Amino acid sequence: MDTVLQNLGSIPCPHGDRCTESGCLFQHSWDKKPAAPASVKHDGPDADDNPRKRRKLSTEPAQSTTLTPAEPSKPNPEPVTAKKPVSPPPLGRKPTVLSVESTPSVAPATPTTQSAAISSPTNPTLEKSAEKEVPIRKAQASRKIETLNPRMLKGVAPATFEFRFKALTMLHEQFVRLNKEMEKAAGKDAESKTLVLTPQELIWLSLDLEEKIAMDKPSIYNNVIKNRIMGYKKMTPKQWKAERLAEIKKEEERKAAATQASSKKQALLGPPKEINTGLTPQEEIAFLPHLLTSITELAQHGYVPKPPSEEEIKKAREGVEAAMGWETCDRCTKRFQVFPGRREEDGALTSGGPCTYHWGRLIYPERNPTSTVQQERTYRCCKQLAGDSTGCTSCSTHVFTVKSPARLATIVPFMETPENPSVPKDRAVCFDCEMCYTVNGLELVRLTAVNWPDGKELLDILIRPMGEILDLNSRFSGIWPEDLINAQPWKPVAPAPPSLDPADPDSSSSKPPTTTNNNPPEPVGQRKKMQIVPSLSVARDLLFSLISPTTPLIGHGLENDLNAMRICHPTLIDTVLLFPHKKALPYRYGLKMLMEWNLNKAIQVEPDADSADGATGQGGKLLGHDSAEDARAAGDLVRFKIQYRWARMKREGWTLKNGEFVPPKDPKDAKGKKSESGGGKVTEVRKTRDGTEEGELVEV
Repeated sequence: MDTVLQNLGSIPCPHGDRCTESGCLFQHSWDKKPAAPASVKHDGPDADDNPRKRRKLSTEPAQSTTLTPAEPSKPNPEPVTAKKPVSPPPLGRKPTVLSVESTPSVAPATPTTQSAAISSPTNPTLEKSAEKEVPIRKAQASRKIETLNPRMLKGVAPATFEFRFKALTMLHEQFVRLNKEMEKAAGKDAESKTLVLTPQELIWLSLDLEEKIAMDKPSIYNNVIKNRIMGYKKMTPKQWKAERLAEIKKEEERKAAATQASSKKQALLGPPKEINTGLTPQEEIAFLPHLLTSITELAQHGYVPKPPSEEEIKKAREGVEAAMGWETCDRCTKRFQVFPGRREEDGALTSGGPCTYHWGRLIYPERNPTSTVQQERTYRCCKQLAGDSTGCTSCSTHVFTVKSPARLATIVPFMETPENPSVPKDRAVCFDCEMCYTVNGLELVRLTAVNWPDGKELLDILIRPMGEILDLNSRFSGIWPEDLINAQPWKPVAPAPPSLDPADPDSSSSKPPTTTNNNPPEPVGQRKKMQIVPSLSVARDLLFSLISPTTPLIGHGLENDLNAMRICHPTLIDTVLLFPHKKALPYRYGLKMLMEWNLNKAIQVEPDADSADGATGQGGKLLGHDSAEDARAAGDLVRFKIQYRWARMKREGWTLKNGEFVPPKDPKDAKGKKSESGGGKVTEVRKTRDGTEEGELVEV
């Protein structure tokens, strides 16, 4: 009996390579012993002798060169395996490559025709298998590769590891089944093919769903996961396709809400709020002393009320020399060395290789009121969890920032704003600076100043940094290499010729020019062509020509801009201090957030990646911040503050006479009026600007 069963091993299996029996007694292609390599010398008969047994045609590239001239004339009745060369599989194990049966070739089998027959199959089954080797779409490259293993949760797990692993495996099996059935039913439908997931995406989908159930509903985790598995077992490919389409649509809506163009962002915020202070522009400027922010006690938060002393600068210079160029990266916090003037050996500017970092801040997701599990923080830039990766962005060098005023003064000394009699006394200036990373730290690269409150541009120039540039920080500065390359040297603006009309109030030839900007107007759909100055000192002198010590400087986070310009100015209105954070300094609200909260305006909005509008999005290219937009936004926030501050002051009894704000004569009288009018309202009679008398009840 054993002899009979043993003879079955030499008979080909009726099912061929499609046989799925684990203990099949018939012969299969993977049961045959592989042919010996060409480099191995056998003791058997030579190539000229007739072989005892017919040799099979192998797919090994090396064996195709060992064919003798007598062998090509023999037909090839053996099955042709797949064209991909692989190692012989272990005995009793099905190989991973596909193989099909083909009819014997009638033409003489020369080495050239053999390779052509293998590389150019005519069997449609083989063509179909070749198509399956190419994935329908690539997996997401931004996510890390994971295995089918339950993720670790914060706090107590809702079930044992064995139960979670078993549930995760069953869930993954149903996803694989539905994915294969949808792929088979897709046929030539291009839309269905795009919905087919890769093996790694199926694992991600299983892990995400299991983790979501475990975190959102830990108390009923067992029942929920069982019901979901049973639901997917009963699901048809048509229902699976509808679910995938719904998920893709939901993801697209989420991305559109997160990164949307200015018009879409404005639609979410609603119509912009109108600012109506009830004052003329001259009266608004006269009101600014009520909003001045003192920085004499804010040196610990980066503000510099007076220049550092010579002794402090000397100590800082000694410290820089002792450090020998070693700094801490401002992005990845690694230590590296800076080489001003480049290293002699290889011309490098920094050591430590490339820098990998997250450019976005860590944020907390929206809190689920029904969940008791603490939500993990994610990065705003890539939505990855904190600690999952070292970064999503790479830079060729590390960068650093210098915050010490004494060390900043070792590069360019600080200066106090000089007296300037030519500056009008009724002027206020909004300004903003953009910086880039160099071997000296953060250096000024763009300066923009606009008039307040009309927002007219006074100065907008580029500055050539002193040190070698490490990174332009274009994502935030908005300055790109082509901007510096195409910039023209700055030329002063010629004063306007005096008017000969005696009735013209601007006929005086001694009136100073209102602007030092000479940038040509940018064409529609193109970036603005800037002018550039050779150094920081020139840019500072240009700003000094527009202001005096009594000129209010308006901006957001002015300590950064003033330190970059090495200026000590006594008259400041900083929106960071005007709209303080609830936790006080060093916490602060961003300019973008303040504009959205208070004025329903969207600034610093990047275009969509798929946008093809060259005028606004430039084909989806990242634009960065616009210092002119930021400067005007800070001015709008100041006018918004004036609107409510002046309304409150009027309720307290302040009046406006001849352009001056007059406080109440006796604060007790104002309180008495309040009590006489019923305790909640104040009756106020005043003259309006058009001369009419107005009496109104103002809510207190």
